[in-house]
Formats: sequence, C-alpha cells, structure tokens
Amino acid sequence: MHFAPVYPWLYQILKPTFPSCLWSGSQASNTIALTFDDGPHPNYTQKLLEVLAKYSVQGNFFWLGRCVERYQQTAREVYQQGHWLGLHGYTHQSFPTLSREELHKNLQENQNAIFTALELDKKTSILPTSFLRDVRPPNGLFTPRTLQLLQQWNYRPVMWSVVPEDWVAPGVNTVVQRVLKQVRNGSVIVLHDGNLGGEDVSRIVAELVPPLLDQGYQFVSLEQFWQQKLG
Repeated sequence: MHFAPVYPWLYQILKPTFPSCLWSGSQASNTIALTFDDGPHPNYTQKLLEVLAKYSVQGNFFWLGRCVERYQQTAREVYQQGHWLGLHGYTHQSFPTLSREELHKNLQENQNAIFTALELDKKTSILPTSFLRDVRPPNGLFTPRTLQLLQQWNYRPVMWSVVPEDWVAPGVNTVVQRVLKQVRNGSVIVLHDGNLGGEDVSRIVAELVPPLLDQGYQFVSLEQFWQQKLG
C-alpha cells in the first residue's frame, strides 16, 4: 500500500503538534531544501553529485553510519563539495524501538563513522557547533520521548514537508510531479540515495531542479532553515 497522498495531511497535523522539530523553512522566503536519506551509495550518490554540481544546488544528506564506513571516499566527496550533513542512525533501526542507551550509542556510532570517513578529529577540528547535530529518524518514526532525548543530547530533529515516496520506485515522472504539486516556500523535500529509491534519484533531481529554478526557488542548507526558525 502506498501512502504518498497521506503525507501532506500528516505534515499539517504533525508540524504544530511537535514544534521543536524542523519541518520546513519560512513561508516568507522562496528557499527550499533538498534532502537525501539512506546514503552514501557508491553509484547513486556519485551520479547525484554530478547533477547537483551541474546546477550549483545545495544538498542535505542524512547518512547511515554503516554506509559511511563502507563508502568513505563517496562520503568525503559529498563533504568536500560543500553539502550539509546529518545523521540517520548507524543502521536503519526505528528509534522508538531502541532503549535510551541503544539510541545514544546508535547516534554516537553514526557520528563517529562520519568523522572517521571525513578524516576529522572530533577534539581538534574547527567546525560549526551545529556540525552533525541534525538527526532525521529512520522511517520518520519518533515519539515524544525520542525528541526529548535528542534535545537532551543536543541533537536537532529534522522532519519533512514534501514526501513523494520515491523509495517504492513509482517512476521518475511520478516523483517529480508529486514534488512540483506540493512544493511551497520553505519546503523540505525528502528523497533517497540509498538502496531503496536511489537508483532513480539522479534522474529525479535532474528533472526536478530546472522547473524549480524557473519558479524562482533557491536551494539552501537546513542550517539556513534553523536560523529562520530560531532567529
């Protein structure tokens, strides 16, 4: 069963219910954020990077620690090209199923895998305080307790406003049309560059970006959306 028609309604309900999460940017600004979950992948992410570079588009990547460990070179290329990085867990386990200790370890291992791949030292690297603090729960599943723990550990929960359900591979055109129909100022668009959905992601973005640019949208990092939210 596909749930693509349900996500816009869920967004309207969940955003005011859980205001501590980042669901979208400012409606007063023509900025949008392209986000990618479940990577990095040695083929899908590489092809995606080529499209993003072609259009000078900022991307936001929520990585699985295990994938980062396997494909460190790809992770470094994403970082070196200036894209924003976030955490998606060490493995794709739903956060509500984990104990407090398991969740904390999961996120630390996720973060450590990225620091290692990027050849950064946690203690000595000069990085923004927000570096690797954005967390998107796998499958978008969380509870109030999950959010409480994330905030207690100084992580920032990031959700979504446009979910075209690309992971079920409905076809490039279907995904593109779903996004174009739903996109608004401040939209946070969820796509995937991992094993599920990643095969089409570069073609989706290649077809999606030109009409969005023509409509006057600017692609930004989630850090800019946090500044809009907190500023």
